[in-house]
Parts: sequence; structure tokens; C-alpha cells
Amino acid sequence: MTNGLKKDIMIKTNTVNTNIMKTKVFLLVMLFAFTLGGTTFAQADNKCHELGSLFIEPAKAKNYDVALQNYDAVVKECPTFSMATYQYAVKMFSHFIKQGDKSKITDLEQVMKYRMQYYPAKTKVGKEMAKIAQVKYDNKMGAKMEQFQSFDDAFKKDRATFTSPKSIYTYFSLAVDLQGTGEKGVQDVFDLYDVVTGKIEDEEIALAGKLTKLIDKQDAGEQLTVKEEKRLKGYETNLGSYGKVKGSVDGKLGKLADCPNLIPLYNKDFDARKDDVDWIKRAAGRLSGKDCTSDPLFIKLVEQLDRLAPSADTKLYLGQLEKEKGNSAKAISYFEESASMQSDPRKSARIYYRIAEEKRKAGQKGSARRYYMKALEYQPSMGRAYLKIANMYAASANNCGKTVFEKRAIYWKAAEMARKAARVDGSVAGNARATAASYSERAPSKSDIFDAGMGGKTVSFSCWVGGSVRVPNL
Repeated sequence: MTNGLKKDIMIKTNTVNTNIMKTKVFLLVMLFAFTLGGTTFAQADNKCHELGSLFIEPAKAKNYDVALQNYDAVVKECPTFSMATYQYAVKMFSHFIKQGDKSKITDLEQVMKYRMQYYPAKTKVGKEMAKIAQVKYDNKMGAKMEQFQSFDDAFKKDRATFTSPKSIYTYFSLAVDLQGTGEKGVQDVFDLYDVVTGKIEDEEIALAGKLTKLIDKQDAGEQLTVKEEKRLKGYETNLGSYGKVKGSVDGKLGKLADCPNLIPLYNKDFDARKDDVDWIKRAAGRLSGKDCTSDPLFIKLVEQLDRLAPSADTKLYLGQLEKEKGNSAKAISYFEESASMQSDPRKSARIYYRIAEEKRKAGQKGSARRYYMKALEYQPSMGRAYLKIANMYAASANNCGKTVFEKRAIYWKAAEMARKAARVDGSVAGNARATAASYSERAPSKSDIFDAGMGGKTVSFSCWVGGSVRVPNL
């Protein structure tokens, strides 16, 4: 082997060895870096667990004075450690506010902002914004317009989760107050009334639909699960709250929406807005809803609306005009046409209820019940329809049986309908429960059942009521 060849081999060998050494050094450096980084991450994670625990654990135990000392550190250094941080922070600051420390309202608002920032997918924005607006209102923070704007922002930001009955009422109540001071117009209040009552009815319909399914399951003799029992109670409680709020909203509007106020308001604006379809619809709808249909303004509005945009609403108003003339059959024909054309199920329900009332007053009980039930198909939370059916059943006692026992048995059926009214509609619950109790007292007593030997048997009704009722076992 020549000297030159030996030299080349040595050079290549040295190069390979050098590269191997560089690779080893690089790998060692990387290993060290990952080890150091892992340690750093682990340390950071441990630190957040420690800070989080220092705040959350005392907050869980409602030891808010201790929890408060550790709150700033966890949100500053570990803001995304856990959503529980913000859930317990809300409870903590709410506690201090209830104790009279209004300075904590700003802190509470910031907590909600943090939650919306760090956990947007798990936060109901409308609900949280309404909460802070309610806290500010309850603690008399800011002028009324500022308070109203907070609720308005929350509602417009996320109407779907703005569901607190109390906040819905406060929102509307502030608008009425602002109208009283001249800071809002009457039309603004009416527009918001439509929006708010629509929201309440949407929530009632959704809850009543869920509740009805569970009631039907019970009526079919099926046992509800523990979860279903809990849901049923929750649905009934919430429906009761919405019913009360709806009554409060109507009460707050008060005389502002009476015919003597509505007619001059719409007469004044008619010439300027007679080509505004939406305005004509609202005006005619308001007058119709308040039974201001005998005034010439209503006729003028209906005729103009029918020219601009014939629709389900114009059919309704034409029906009202026919009713005013005494043409009942023609009026009902228009009402049915309107109900079938409506896109809003609540409007359909109200029209079918109206037809049912016409039929009931005309003594057509079977037909009236059919329309009441049709109204309930569109709005399951319309408890007054169940109550009307209950009253018709009770009024038919003398015509629905051969014996005294059979005649009095109809009161069980009437009481059942009244109880349904109470369960689906909080606005009539008190009256419905009292009605159900009254009808139950009129039904055969235990001694009557024993004397007649009817315990556990079935009584069928051959009158317009139809169907049957099972006599309670002794």
C-alpha cells in the first residue's frame, strides 16, 4: 500500500469519527434539552395545581376569606388551569356582594369576562351577561339607561341563553320606567313587549312540551325514573316562574297599552307610516290583541294591510270585522284560514283558542273542545285551554250519566284536566289547582264508592264528553 493511499484512508477515518462524535454530542444536547424542558413543564404544571388548590379548596368549603388571598395568583399565573376557578370565583364574589361589599361587583364582572375569554365553548354568554346586569341593577349601580343597556346588550348578544325570568322582567321593567321619564318612546316599549313576551312563550312551549311527555308517561301508568322525576319537578317550577313573570310584564305595561292610549298613538302616525308594512302589522296586531277592533282606525289599518300584503294576519283581522258585524260563521271561516296560514305556532294556538271560545259560547261543547285541543297542539303551555275543558266537563255533570254516581263521576275527569292546566302553565296554576280540588270534592266520596260497589271499576260517558274514568280503589 502506497503512502498516499494510507494517508487518504486515515483522513476518511478521522472524518467519520468526527461526524460520529458530533452526532453523539448533538443527541446528548437534545436529550438534555428535552429533560430540562420536561422538568420545566412539570414544574409549571405542579405550580398551577398548587395555586389552583390553594384557591379552589377553601372556596369549596365556603372559606372565602382564605380563598380570596389566593385568587389573584391563580388567575394571573394559571388562567387556564381549570374552569372551576371561575365557577368558584363567581360564588365567592357573589358572597361578598351579598355581605354588602359592592366593590366586589367589578371583580365579579371581570371573572365572567375571564370565563368568556378562556372557556368560550363552555360559557352561555347571554346568561352570564344577564347575571352581571342583574347584580348591578340589584345594587343600584348606574343610571336606569345604563342598566337597561346592560340587559339589552346581553339579550341581543345571546338571546338563546338569556333565560332568567327575573332578568327578563327587569329588562322590560326598565324600558317602561324609561318611557315614563321620556327617555324612551311608547312604540319602543311596545316593540320590546312583543320581543319579551315572545321569548317567555318560547321558553314555556319548550318546557311544556318536555313536561307533557312525562305527564303522558305517568298517565299511561309507567314509572318515571329518578332523573325524570327530577326533570318533571324542574319543568313545573320553571313554568311557574315564567307564568308569574308573564303576568308581571303585562301588569307593568298596564294602562300604557289600553285602547285610549293606542288609538291616538297610531292615528297620529298613520299618514306618515301607512306604506310601512311592518308598522301597519304591529299597529293592527296591537289593536286586535287589546280588542280595540270597533274603532274606525282598526278598519283603516286592516284595509291598508290587505292592500299592501294580504296574509294570515289580514284573514284574522277580516274575521274580527265579520265578528263585529255579527257574522259568526263567516268570522270563524276567516279565523280557521288565518290559523292554517300562520308561520308562528303561538299565533295559530291563540286563533284556535278564539274559535273554541266562540263555539263554547254558542253551546257547541264538543266542537269547542276540539278547537281547545288544537290550540294545545300548537302551544302545549296554554293551560287556560285545559281549564276551559275542565269547566265544560263539570258543567255537563247532570247530562252525562244515568245514576247520581255516574253523574258525579264526571268531576274526576274535570279535576284531571284542571290539574293538567296547573302543571303546564304557571300563570293559571293557582286557580287551576283550586278548581281541581273543588271538582275532586264534588266527585263520589269513599263511602259513595263503597255503597255503589264501584271501587276499581270504569264509568263510561255516553254524552258529548265521551271516554271513561276509572274509579279509585278503596
